[in-house]
Amino acid sequence: MESVLLGAALLVTLAALVIVVLRRPGLPGRAAAEMSRAQGEADEVRSKAKLDAQEVLEKAERQARQIASTTREELEKEGRALRGDLRTLREDLERREARLAEREQRLDGEVRRLEEWSGRLAETKRTLEARKQELAKVEDERRQVLERAAGLTAEQAKGELVAAIENQAKREAIPIIREIENSARSEGDKRARKIVTLAIQRVASEQTAESVVSVLHLPSDEMKGRIIGREGRNIRAFETTTGVNLIIDDTPEAVLLSCFDPVRREVGRLTLEKLVLDGRIHPQRIEEIYERSKSDVEQLCVRAGEDALVEVGIADMHPELIALLGQLRYRTSYGQNVLKHLIESAHIAGVMASELRLPAEIAKRCTLLHDIGKALTHEVEGSHALIGAEIARRYGEDEDVVHAIEAHHNEVEVRTVEAVLTQAADAVSGSRPGARRESLEAYVKRLERLEEIARDRHEGVEKVFAMQAGREIRVMVKPDSVDDIQAQVIARDIAKQVEDELTYPGQIRVTVVRESRAIEFAR
Repeated sequence: MESVLLGAALLVTLAALVIVVLRRPGLPGRAAAEMSRAQGEADEVRSKAKLDAQEVLEKAERQARQIASTTREELEKEGRALRGDLRTLREDLERREARLAEREQRLDGEVRRLEEWSGRLAETKRTLEARKQELAKVEDERRQVLERAAGLTAEQAKGELVAAIENQAKREAIPIIREIENSARSEGDKRARKIVTLAIQRVASEQTAESVVSVLHLPSDEMKGRIIGREGRNIRAFETTTGVNLIIDDTPEAVLLSCFDPVRREVGRLTLEKLVLDGRIHPQRIEEIYERSKSDVEQLCVRAGEDALVEVGIADMHPELIALLGQLRYRTSYGQNVLKHLIESAHIAGVMASELRLPAEIAKRCTLLHDIGKALTHEVEGSHALIGAEIARRYGEDEDVVHAIEAHHNEVEVRTVEAVLTQAADAVSGSRPGARRESLEAYVKRLERLEEIARDRHEGVEKVFAMQAGREIRVMVKPDSVDDIQAQVIARDIAKQVEDELTYPGQIRVTVVRESRAIEFAR
């Protein structure tokens, strides 16, 4: 409709412009005719536009009436729906108001009941207070009567009662304390046994047995004559130069070298071995080969010390200590190689320190150096523990390491955990089967001394047996003269005396056996 009106307006405007132009003076008649014709066409267009506009208006009115009727119906529907919702909300509110009114009524009833109960409680409280005062008066009168009858005041009676209860508690607590102590001791023994067992299982060392004699095999028996030399000059020169005794007997193709200094014996063995290989044996040659062998052994000692450090896992150490440590490769203690004993002990101490959550490196260092003094015991007087401590202190070792060295045989009182671990590792390494040997005479004397300690100065002892190679003492006592408590005392005294008088690796078990006999006669 708007487009039709716009077109009609444009035509009217165009016709007006044409009329204005034609009215100007001087226009030709043809233009006037054209203008009249254009005016007629404009009138037609105007009339047609009016008709079209009327139709469009009628159509728009019909659409407006239709839309108005549709909108009125929708509004009526929405109004009905809103009225229904309002009705529902009003009913819901009415129901809630009713429930609230009921609750208020119930609460009012509860309040009234609580007020009644409060009054009753107040009355009961007053009654109880009155009874309490009456009971207090009765208790005072009763206490006064009891005090007059017993001749004691309340404080005195209370003190006696507390003392009696305290004594009774002590008597009842003693078995509990003993049980706790036994349990703690048993648990500690189990823990220590587990740690030592783990350390032994994780360290597997070979069994060693060495002596003061070395054997050198010869290519033939003719070499024995060349070793002896003319009128024995070669053998005398060898013994004088090396300090090693050379034993030549009927053993085929072999000679013996004897010396209590293992390093010197090893130098002599290398010297003789090189002389035999070279074939030229005379005093001057012996001296040359001896100097060379001595230098070789020193290098071997240094290398052995360095290998020990690498095996144990220690990074740095003074070169002199390394050389002394390597010299222990040629020393033995009861047949056990000292250097291997130190390495084994260091591993055991490291394992035990790890189990106890302690630094393993310091424990290994203490144990590796605890017998370092044995390298100089033939040169310096004194205990190898004190000698080793002085050497370690001289070469800048830590004070804890020095203390562990000097205290590993209890010559100095133990003050650190590392020293205790050093003692334990030393005992474990020395007491394992096959680690050390003992002469028959010393073994028999030790067993006899164990039996003497258990037999002497203990009344009621009937028989004593040293068992398991001296690892256990079994004591038989007379049941008539020794009771169970006295048997425990005898076992403790024997163990204490053995600790004080004997030196031994590991531990010795003391078992006291008391036989109980029940005798009856039938008449």
